[in-house]
Amino acid sequence: MKKRKKVLVVLGGLSREREVSLKSGRACIKAIKKLGHYVKTLDPKKKPLNQINKNQIDIIFNALHGKYGEDGIAQSNFEYLRIPYTHSGVISSMNSMDKIISKNIFISNRILTPRFLHLNLNDNVNLIKSKIARKKFKLPIVLKPIREGSSIDVNICFNYSKISSVLKSLSKNYKEILCEEFIGGQEIQVAVINKKAIGSIELKPKRKFYDYKAKYSKSAKTTHIMPANLSKKNYRKVMKIAERVHKIMGCRGVTRSDFKFYKNKFYLLEINTQPGMTSLSLVPEIAKYYNISFESLINKILSDAGLHK
Repeated sequence: MKKRKKVLVVLGGLSREREVSLKSGRACIKAIKKLGHYVKTLDPKKKPLNQINKNQIDIIFNALHGKYGEDGIAQSNFEYLRIPYTHSGVISSMNSMDKIISKNIFISNRILTPRFLHLNLNDNVNLIKSKIARKKFKLPIVLKPIREGSSIDVNICFNYSKISSVLKSLSKNYKEILCEEFIGGQEIQVAVINKKAIGSIELKPKRKFYDYKAKYSKSAKTTHIMPANLSKKNYRKVMKIAERVHKIMGCRGVTRSDFKFYKNKFYLLEINTQPGMTSLSLVPEIAKYYNISFESLINKILSDAGLHK
């Protein structure tokens, strides 16, 4: 993007990923300025999105994470204002954020994903546990919110007593959750930029799994293996699956697809339409390995900004 633009970076917001969004946004602001564009900022916690002056902005760089930022709500505001914006549109963002909807789309397109169960937390705990038992899930199982990011409130349960305590804890914040079979094996994540997979990274968390602390804390000491330790054939395979998912979900700009590789099969866990852009984030790390600087990555995202029909 050569012409100097007036870019509004939207960051912070109201979700539980606010701090991550602020870090992503600040890194993006620095890069956008280096690219020679004018930068303004807006934090929806301090000023609502509907107060954006569309006559003063050429492009919105959406650096929000989580609820209200990557679930179609912010995108709806941008569409209403008719200001081109980065990343995916209303429908693709909403579908990708909702783990039940996205997993059903994966299944309908014959993309392997862990078996799951949609649970209503208004039900009696014993009833919920009997539903899990009828599904014949082997322990451990994963209990997690349907519409959160960054592994917030994701729990791995190794016994039935743990299930009871987790259900009680989750019921304080959620009315429904996802119960999913636990898949072991390698943690593999793939970055797609403008429809093209650029690389795959493998993660080896020191913690039980790649949770919020493993993602955003230097002290968690997750080992990053770049490129992912896969055969050439499997590396190409997971890249193709990620590109296909990006297309099926109708995404734009950057996405990151999260997989487990177990017994020579890739299981797609989810697709992220607003992956982190912090110093510890995976997409910039993958891009850097393939000689794509952070500024070039941001430029590619800006170049793909638009409105969605």
